[in-house]
Amino acid sequence: MLNTESRAVYPVVDMPRIHAAGRAPHNADHGHPTHRRHFKCVASIFLACLVFFCALPRLSQAAMPVRAAILVNMDTGAVLYSKNPDMAIPPASLTKVMSMYLALDQIKAKKIKLGEKIKITPQVASVGGSSMHLRAGERVPLSQLLTGMAVVSGNDAATAVARRTGGNERQFVRAMNQKAKAVGMKRTTFKNPTGLPAAGQKTTARDMALMTRAYLRAHPSALRYHNVTLFTYRDRKTRNTNALLGQVPGVNGLKTGWTVASGYNLIVTGQRGKTRMLAVVMGGTSRVGRDNAARRLIEAGFRYPTSPKKIQNMFSGRKKR
Repeated sequence: MLNTESRAVYPVVDMPRIHAAGRAPHNADHGHPTHRRHFKCVASIFLACLVFFCALPRLSQAAMPVRAAILVNMDTGAVLYSKNPDMAIPPASLTKVMSMYLALDQIKAKKIKLGEKIKITPQVASVGGSSMHLRAGERVPLSQLLTGMAVVSGNDAATAVARRTGGNERQFVRAMNQKAKAVGMKRTTFKNPTGLPAAGQKTTARDMALMTRAYLRAHPSALRYHNVTLFTYRDRKTRNTNALLGQVPGVNGLKTGWTVASGYNLIVTGQRGKTRMLAVVMGGTSRVGRDNAARRLIEAGFRYPTSPKKIQNMFSGRKKR
C-alpha cells in the first residue's frame, strides 16, 4: 500500500533539443505540417504537466493529512473546524490526559499530596512501551511522575499513578470512564491508564477536545507539566514529545500519542493575548504530517478565532470571498 509520502511518477515527455542561442538542430524539419502538429501536441502536454505541478503545493496546503481533526475556541467552545470528529480511533497516549485529570482531582480533594513519594513495584517498572525508566524499589514524588507522563509519555509513570490514586488499575479505569461520561464524552471507552493497545479502547477527536477543555478548566495549572520542554530524570534528559512547544508562538501543551492502530495523535493548546485555541489531530500517517496539521490548525484559529467558515474554506481549498 502506498503511503502519503510516496512520490507519484509522471510520464517523461521527450522535447526537441534546444541548441545554442535557443535554435533547434539544423536537421529539424519545422516546415513539414506533421512535425508542426507533433510539436504543438508535445508543447500542450508539457504545459498541462507544468500547470499540474504548479497546483500541487496548493492542493497539499488544502489537505488535512490525518483521519480526524477538530479545532475549538477554548474560550467560547465554538468548533471552528472539523474533519471526521466522531470517527472512532484508539486514543494511544492521549489517554494519559484523563489519567492525569483523575490524579489532580485526588490532589485537589486532598486525598493525596503532590509531594508524596510513590514506591515503584516490579510490575510497574516492567511496563512496556514509552517509559520514564523507573526502577523497582525506588520512591518517586507524584509531581515527578505527572511530569514524566506529560513529557515522555511514561507508561510506567501512568501505571504507578493509577495504582496509587485508584487503589488498583481496574478501579482507576472505571473512574476514568465515569469521568468521561460526566464531561460529555459519548464515544469514548478507556481500558487502561496508559493508552497501550487494548481491545475496545476508543475515542474521537471531539471527545478528546471535550476532555481537554474540562481538564484545563478544572486544573489550569496542569499546563506546567505539559509545557516542560526538557525533562531530566536520573541524569537522563528527554525532550517533550510535543514538537510544537517552543516552535509555534503561544503553544503551551498538551499531549502526543501513537500506536500502530491509532496512527499519530496530538492534542495542542495555545494562547495568544486573551485568545485560547485547542486542536486535536488523530490518525496521522507520520509524526511530521501530524505536527504540520496541528500547527496549521492552531495558526488558522488564531487568525480567524470567530470565523469557522473562513477556516473551513482554508482547508477545503476554496478561495476566500
